[in-house]
Amino acid sequence: MSAPRHPLHLAVALDGPRPAGPDDARRYDAEHYVRLARTAERGTLDFVTLGDSFGRPGPDAPAVLARVAPATTRIGLVPTITTTHTEPFHVSTTVSTLDWVSTGRAGWQADVSTTDADAALFGRRPAAPPAEAWREAGEVADVVARLWDSWEDDAEIRDRASGRFIDRDKLHYVDFTGTAFTVRGPSIVPRPPQGRPVTVVDATGTDDGGAEALREVAAAHADVALVRADDPQTAGAAREELRARARAHGRDPDLLVVLASLPVELDAPGDAAGLADLIGDWHAAGAADGFHLRPADPARDLGLLVDTTVPVLRERGLLRRSYPGATLRAHLGLPRPANRYALAREAS
Repeated sequence: MSAPRHPLHLAVALDGPRPAGPDDARRYDAEHYVRLARTAERGTLDFVTLGDSFGRPGPDAPAVLARVAPATTRIGLVPTITTTHTEPFHVSTTVSTLDWVSTGRAGWQADVSTTDADAALFGRRPAAPPAEAWREAGEVADVVARLWDSWEDDAEIRDRASGRFIDRDKLHYVDFTGTAFTVRGPSIVPRPPQGRPVTVVDATGTDDGGAEALREVAAAHADVALVRADDPQTAGAAREELRARARAHGRDPDLLVVLASLPVELDAPGDAAGLADLIGDWHAAGAADGFHLRPADPARDLGLLVDTTVPVLRERGLLRRSYPGATLRAHLGLPRPANRYALAREAS
């Protein structure tokens, strides 16, 4: 196994049981997630994730994290967005807006829907098989990145004297044709602060027929791939496979951050110290570049993680004590991508 980068990356899922309340009103209250994200930020974690689905009650994950953004300063914010039945243009503008609101701390986790119940909510087409849904998700990830590049960084002129707001030569049509959609572009939102917000894919294989397509999407388009495994050997093998697939797509495999996604349940500070041992052992074995932790109860477990596990990891030199920059890409050690259309224009 190739040696992972140091120090390790650490992220946490905010999904879990909500606090009990007298009625359903609390499910619409983002303050619960604000408190959790602030706790994660105190532990200098790279980012938090928030799952979503079409049937989930309350505001969608991007809306919740848009509320969290102004209440935090450094933590990365990664909502799940289901690409099936969702217009790629809306995916692009939603994530771009979150990146602007958070001043460069946004990402998104791509997911798909293959249920008849979700398809019935939209009524446009029947549910797709998993492999087909993931191939479409790959096309969405591709065109979303193109839409983010459709405005060059200096496309905005804002010259009141001449009345020119935009340099039209620095706006570009993406003219993308996929299997299920076409997108002309350009975007209606300027290029995000990060250039391209971070794309996350849970690359764990499934038995529903979509595993191969899922891994290809992760290798071709993800900045961060999540791998669920029961032991470091399985996680390390999955990491090496994803890196090899990324290389086959012409990518630098060192620009694909692979995190082992682990469920955790911390009933007591003994548990949290043991988690530090597990993380250290897996990381030393080359299992992953870091970890995406999925607490059973974030309201209980996250505080123990930050107050007990994080200090041990810092003492062992595995986890930073402060953020290296202001953007999610900086946290992850990923460069800000050059604009493909600007490069093509300069080369012509």
